[in-house]
Amino acid sequence: MKYFQNWMRVILNTALACLVVFAYSPAVFAFCGFYVSQADASLFNKASQVVIARDGKRTVLTMANDYQGDVKDFALVVPVPVLLKKEQVRIGEQKIIDRLDSFSAPRLVEYFDSDPCARYEAYDRVMTTAGATRSAAPLMEAKARRDNYQVTIEAKFSVGEYDILVLSAKESDGLEAWLIDNDYKIPQGAKDLLQPYIRQNMKFFVAKVNITELNKTGSQVLRPLMMAYESPKFMLPIRLGMLNANGDQDLLVYILSPKGRSEVANYRTIKVPSDADIPVYVKNEFGDFYKSMFQTSYTKEGRKVAFLEYAWDMSNCDPCSAEPLSQEELRKAGVFWLNSSNPTGSSRWILPRPSPNNGRVFITRLHIRYNRDKFPEDLTFKETSNQELFQGRYVLRHAFTGEANCDAGKEYRRSLRPRFEKEAQTLSKLTGWNIADIRRKMNISSLPDPVETPFWQNIWK
Repeated sequence: MKYFQNWMRVILNTALACLVVFAYSPAVFAFCGFYVSQADASLFNKASQVVIARDGKRTVLTMANDYQGDVKDFALVVPVPVLLKKEQVRIGEQKIIDRLDSFSAPRLVEYFDSDPCARYEAYDRVMTTAGATRSAAPLMEAKARRDNYQVTIEAKFSVGEYDILVLSAKESDGLEAWLIDNDYKIPQGAKDLLQPYIRQNMKFFVAKVNITELNKTGSQVLRPLMMAYESPKFMLPIRLGMLNANGDQDLLVYILSPKGRSEVANYRTIKVPSDADIPVYVKNEFGDFYKSMFQTSYTKEGRKVAFLEYAWDMSNCDPCSAEPLSQEELRKAGVFWLNSSNPTGSSRWILPRPSPNNGRVFITRLHIRYNRDKFPEDLTFKETSNQELFQGRYVLRHAFTGEANCDAGKEYRRSLRPRFEKEAQTLSKLTGWNIADIRRKMNISSLPDPVETPFWQNIWK
């Protein structure tokens, strides 16, 4: 209570409410800044997105692959811990994943300094930026080598535009041969990565596009696939995806839990750099800023970490880059513990059994960049009860442009040049950008109108 009273006294004495809140305790008090822009999945050309709704051993997994090429060549091979039935697989909605992406994306916010001479006045202003006959996929029966494959078709069904098989195998070379002989285009070297999953007695979920059914949907892109199952394994296989990798791959994982934050268990999970004051001109270059900042951090950490970009209770946000998902949207994302109803309206959709809780949904956003040389293991996750809030958040602070002729105003003016220099140094450190270029851009881009006033001329002398 005493701390709160002191904090309020500081606000009244300085009349810089937003700046004081930010400087003293962003974790406790409302941010009071305003959302400007975001760094979502569209920034990254090769980004796959996965949504995992997880409670105990129960999981609903949604995959949206960034597939590039002719859809007739698409084949998805995913190791799964259990034998999936048709009732456990559904088509998801890309717009739900887009909503999760937008809600949890790293964000740019801005503050406006108030008049340092207006002792008991404080204000914020908002600036926004616009920012018929079913044609089954070719499934050739094994020919001369059938007895040597040691591959079993455990299940065979179709869901939407996908023809799906669930396979088990004894040996990886037999599974590789079976896939090739049945016209699945898989990259070379697959058998070496398939063998560890076979040793773990995992099944293989194999999806191929049925062009006739895809045309019926009228969609130009492949829709996400959802799987519901129960297993003690909380993991995501990524090694097979490395076979297709042409350079770095970005993976965004949105984990929804009733308990709290989720982390990668077998690699370090660290927070993305956040809460940094950067020059105001970055408002028009936020996408370039975030990509450079992420690459710099990725390299600095040895290219072998998972970055936490967001951890928050889904019931609120501050500042909001998008409205929190509704209960219905969360159910469509696979959050089965909200109630016993299903996310698609189909009585045949089998979800994991709901568990008693207060209906809370906590979202963790993890960003993993990987390639053939890094992340030799699949990702394993762990649920925690850690409910600490975190967001990748970058701050623009606009200087006051009025007269400000009082003593406090003169002191404020003297503080601006070192403040701008610190912002330039911070930006250079985060991105690796040339400090001279940053200073030059600040001189051009960050001078508020009217630039001809003696006040602003003096600042830059």
